[in-house]
Amino acid sequence: MAQEIEMELKRILIQETSGQQFIFLKERYGERSFPIVIGTAEAYAIDRRLKGIQSPRPLTHDLIFNVVTGMGGKLERIVINDLREVMVNGRPEFTYFAQLVIQQNNETVFIDSRPSDAIALGIVNSTPIYINEKVLNDATK
Repeated sequence: MAQEIEMELKRILIQETSGQQFIFLKERYGERSFPIVIGTAEAYAIDRRLKGIQSPRPLTHDLIFNVVTGMGGKLERIVINDLREVMVNGRPEFTYFAQLVIQQNNETVFIDSRPSDAIALGIVNSTPIYINEKVLNDATK
């Protein structure tokens, strides 16, 4: 199993004039940090959740959290586990991949996720964020 490094959400940058928003993750017990480009909806979801702003009805990340806990699960941790080159509009771009690690009925369940969705889901309960060491090394080159 690859070594995982604990990270923390250090900053969120919302630019109203751009469709690209950024979150910055930093090693919890180190100096390395890096940005992840995310969408506007995810940036606002993370920002609202960080500020404790409640919606009158459950939004998508609230719904997912309610489903997980309603089925007896607990979001244990978020793991950013890969960085791949993918084609977007005919151009190569690097994309991060993540997993939700959920404990349910004494079993561990791994769910594929975008890092931004995973962080938006876990931020309310201070769910720890980890990154595969190779991915961190590649991200901070």
